[in-house]
Amino acid sequence: MKEVVIVGGLRTPFIKAWTLFNFIPAQELGRVVVSELLQRLELDPAQVDEVIFGNIVTPAEAANIARVIALMGGLPAHVPAYTISRNCASGVESIAHAYYMIQRGEAEIVIAGGVESMSNIPLIYQKETAEIFTALSRAKSLKQRLQAFLKSRPRHFFRPVIGLQQGLTDGYCGLNMGETAEVLAREWVITRQQQDKFAFTSHQRAAAAAEAGKLREEIVPVYVPPDYEAVLDDNGIRKGQSLEALAELKPAFDSCHGTVTAGNASQITDGAAAVVVMSAEKARALGYESLGSIRTYAYAALKPTRMGLGPALAIPKALEKAKLQFTDIQLWEINEAFAAQVLAVEKALNSKRFAQEYLGRDEVVGEIDDEMLNVNGGAIALGHPVGASATRLVITLLREMQRRNLQLGLVSMCVGGGQGAAMILERLTR
Repeated sequence: MKEVVIVGGLRTPFIKAWTLFNFIPAQELGRVVVSELLQRLELDPAQVDEVIFGNIVTPAEAANIARVIALMGGLPAHVPAYTISRNCASGVESIAHAYYMIQRGEAEIVIAGGVESMSNIPLIYQKETAEIFTALSRAKSLKQRLQAFLKSRPRHFFRPVIGLQQGLTDGYCGLNMGETAEVLAREWVITRQQQDKFAFTSHQRAAAAAEAGKLREEIVPVYVPPDYEAVLDDNGIRKGQSLEALAELKPAFDSCHGTVTAGNASQITDGAAAVVVMSAEKARALGYESLGSIRTYAYAALKPTRMGLGPALAIPKALEKAKLQFTDIQLWEINEAFAAQVLAVEKALNSKRFAQEYLGRDEVVGEIDDEMLNVNGGAIALGHPVGASATRLVITLLREMQRRNLQLGLVSMCVGGGQGAAMILERLTR
């Protein structure tokens, strides 16, 4: 088996939707990280064998957005690229694809990442409205245009479908992602206070990481027109966040009995992230120092109504593939789609009932040390640009493992549609 390593990784600042990156398309965010990675690593673009990007809502003007990003980012025309989509796991799926290609000898150097511009998810007009516009475009006379226009009604123009809302609603069970978090909160008896405390900790840790300069190490500046001022930091971190302020927020998905709020859920965000993946042999030949190697990865699935429990299935599967014990993992990153969801995953991993019912085993998987989980904050504070988040987790984990001189770490995330993903990363300690 070839050893597959990550030699570099960067991301843009994660920016709240409809703010600083409101007019920057996803392909431009991707271009920024790819171009900067190539420059910082002094990597000849012609040596790259493939570019793979995860993305959920592809801009109409950038079909196969990975290819557009590759060309905009300075890759020569002969370097192929493709886009993948596994919802929230897309940014780690791209890395898994890179790993697989290198293992099979199909590539030596792959740029893998993810991107999302949630600001630019479109409003969608009804089919009737589209038919009116089609008739107008085909009309050859004033009379025909008038006939087409007279078929229009106010509802055709003032009641569009909100694309973001539609995208965050499960296409099978009909629940939106927040409602699935409410399901877990009830089933696992997770209180509003516990969720708010988790969210508070996320902001505290992210603020501390930003203050210490840790986040700047993984961020590439983005210059925003028209003045091209540099955006250097995530803008979702609330340094003055208090439990009292969180407690005042109203439930967002169940107004009568809900506990999930805008404050204890991830933020809607724009951003991109990418890593350079190589065979260890190629990295040594080119003189690169590895951030870490990819030990293994795993995916799992369950009912979409319990979407958030996906990591509790994927984590033991990945550990089994890697022939590791739960206690071997020294640092954890679990995507904070919702506080209730991460807390439910923690409870499930330490539940004998869950182990028996879902995993067919008698012993619990294990108990995560909260001091080793999301130590620099998570998506509740930093944001969750869906296609990019999983790549960000990998970058954040590897850099923190390097700071602490740790050997084994694990990233995991729930996946819309009722799935979970996990990837185990390893580095040589000194």
